Amino acid sequence: MRLYEYEGKQLFEKFKIPVSARRLAKSPDEVFKIVEKMKEPVVLKAQVLSGGRGKAGGIKIAEGANEARTYADELFKLTIKGYPVDAILIEPKLDIKQEYYIGVTIDRANYKLVLIASGEGGVDIEETAEKHPDKIFKLPLDISEDVYTFDALLIAKKIGLPQELIKEGAAIIISLYNMFRKYDAKLVEINPLVLTADGKLLAADARVSLDDDAVFRHPELQEMGIESRHEEGEMTPREKQAQDWGIPYLDLDGNIGMFPGGAGFGIMGNDFIHHYGGQPANFMDSGGGPSPERIAKMLVLLDQKPEVKVIFGARFGGISRCDDFAKGVIMFLKDHGLSKPLVMRMTGNMWQEGVRMFEEAKEANPELFEHIEFHGIETPIEEISKRAVELASLEGGN
Repeated sequence: MRLYEYEGKQLFEKFKIPVSARRLAKSPDEVFKIVEKMKEPVVLKAQVLSGGRGKAGGIKIAEGANEARTYADELFKLTIKGYPVDAILIEPKLDIKQEYYIGVTIDRANYKLVLIASGEGGVDIEETAEKHPDKIFKLPLDISEDVYTFDALLIAKKIGLPQELIKEGAAIIISLYNMFRKYDAKLVEINPLVLTADGKLLAADARVSLDDDAVFRHPELQEMGIESRHEEGEMTPREKQAQDWGIPYLDLDGNIGMFPGGAGFGIMGNDFIHHYGGQPANFMDSGGGPSPERIAKMLVLLDQKPEVKVIFGARFGGISRCDDFAKGVIMFLKDHGLSKPLVMRMTGNMWQEGVRMFEEAKEANPELFEHIEFHGIETPIEEISKRAVELASLEGGN
């Protein structure tokens, strides 16, 4: 469960991690009033639950209230990685001398927590790891271990903090680690931790992701206004619709709509698409023994997504019958029609009946099947995956 920057900074303050004074605004007029009272240059930060907002134009520097309102008009019209901007965080513009990185996350391969620090802040830590691995320092820890002061002092020195600020930097490192454990986090990051021209250390940004299964252990979060939300971010409109329909669904950044049977077959299908150079537009699970109506609703989600160039269907009939799958697809075609190509394969329980139903429906209504390809067990799933990637490319997707 990812937190907004302003929520993360609320938690930072509880652990005495230094942050700037700040205000939250939900309209351009509110931005104007706040900046007018501040009487200094400010930074306007779009509050969205995704990374990359700077590259997407979600951060602006304004010299005064009128300029701030102009920028706020632009920011409130932005959609960043599918998430609309509903709030803007306003902070004083910092005179930055140096940027650092401090983070804590889970090393799943080694069943450890890991504290990560670098003197190269303000950029993606993955980029630093790739280009300057020698500038990243890691301290693996068991969940029951504390970060000792001497370890924190050594890390603060290694990342290049000035001598007079090493003790303060070490205290920030320890506080961030303690906050991670206290709130059952999956990730906490200060990127960047800035050294200002007047010699202060401040957390200029906050990225905090909590384990949503553990949020019930922390009722104080709700008292702070931090509510449970959908996994790592807000739900997209399709994710909300899918939830209302009881369909497990997650939007992704690709252009091939995934129309699978169960979750396992869905994961395998996503892997095949990646393997052949395509990009899935979603993950979806039909659930065990879905009704034709449910199958039709799954297609609605994909047909309405503008980024989808082609739909890839893969059904392995077990509990779920392939003839029910076929009924759902035919029901959707008759009720809505399909605006994009669909290539699909069925095998398993009642696959021959499913293929027969498609053939009969195509003979009766050929116009509905003009851009639809359906196959049975005789066609390998690899060929269907390659065909979907090829069609997406032809449609101008890749």
